[in-house]
Amino acid sequence: MGVTPFPHPVTNPDYPYAEGETGIQQQESPDWMEITIGSTFLVGSLLLLSGRKRAGLVATAAATALTLLDQQETIREWWNALPQYLDEAQRLLDQAQSTIDDLAAKREKLRAMFNRNS
Repeated sequence: MGVTPFPHPVTNPDYPYAEGETGIQQQESPDWMEITIGSTFLVGSLLLLSGRKRAGLVATAAATALTLLDQQETIREWWNALPQYLDEAQRLLDQAQSTIDDLAAKREKLRAMFNRNS
């Protein structure tokens, strides 16, 4: 039984991802803010599940505050889009109210018609 040597990428120029070529992706450094936020949410959740409500709420509020600090641009976009969503919700509520009013008027009309015939 023979031993087959494996080619080393640095010493084998035919290897497609030899050192110095673009095939190897550089490993990015971890985003410590996201790790901190996720860990804080996890700790807050575990505290809430274990019955320590006050500590869990404080940890979760801290994670929420960190998220708001980290995602300021997204929060700003949502805040600017909020009036449009509120206007749409108001339009739907007005439409529902007019439909309910229309149904109430028809109900009264039918009630008056049945009372007149009885």
